[in-house]
Amino acid sequence: MTAATAATIEAAPARRPRALHQHVYWLLILPSVVLMAAFYLYPLVKVLWISVTEPSLGLDNYERLFTSASVQRMLTVTLRISLITTGVSMVLAYIVAYVMVHSSERVQRWMIFFVLVPFWISVLVRAFAWVTLLRGEGIVNNLLIGAGFLAEPLALVRNELGVIIGMIHYMVPFAILPLYANMRGIDQRLVAASRGLGATPIQAFLRVFLPLSLPGIVGAGVLVFIFSTGFYVTPAILGGGKVFMIAEYIAVQINETLRWGLGTMLASTLMIFVFVLMAVLGRFVNLKRLFGAG
Repeated sequence: MTAATAATIEAAPARRPRALHQHVYWLLILPSVVLMAAFYLYPLVKVLWISVTEPSLGLDNYERLFTSASVQRMLTVTLRISLITTGVSMVLAYIVAYVMVHSSERVQRWMIFFVLVPFWISVLVRAFAWVTLLRGEGIVNNLLIGAGFLAEPLALVRNELGVIIGMIHYMVPFAILPLYANMRGIDQRLVAASRGLGATPIQAFLRVFLPLSLPGIVGAGVLVFIFSTGFYVTPAILGGGKVFMIAEYIAVQINETLRWGLGTMLASTLMIFVFVLMAVLGRFVNLKRLFGAG
């Protein structure tokens, strides 16, 4: 028996347990895969199927994206509100994350705590709180009138302004966390080196820190935009039936007008849009590193 044959015979038993372990791992995750397919993948496929079969087989529902004035108006409102919400949320979140990174550990812990507090409060409660604050006889209008800035109340709810204010309040924490995780990974010695070479604080920020934080900006911006496009509760409450974004429009089509084809078409379009955005984001940004997981 040659040495090579003996080594092969000795290695064979070692390969069998390894292969057996791999099969065991697959058996362990099989229930989760089945549940995901049954309760997640199947409903998505069903939605896509209904969108091309109701009321008749074809792409008539998708043609409404280009022919229906009401659908185009709703999509324009959704896009406008989502872009404004994303832009303002990113500016506010960047400032907060920047201050957090450059604060002491104790201050950072307290700031993280206050950033996380909104996650413990129901979005429904927050939306109604904003209605109370922004309505005609609310605290905001009363303060402005009492201070002499206004002669009569401003219309701050049941319009796009109220929806944007409520959505910004909800989205800012979602932008702060990935920005903070990204900024924590920036080597501050690079900024210090640029200062040592004669750069002013503004130059060091614009030429060193800001470019290094771009992955966090892109990642947080895309995520906030995705959340904004599919947001339902806050636009429905603060919009007061006068501002329709895509999620509320879908709910009306399915629950009230019973136009399942149109509703599922819009849901499918939103789903595909989100998948494409996430795929693009994954190609340019390391999502694990962005959220501090690697």
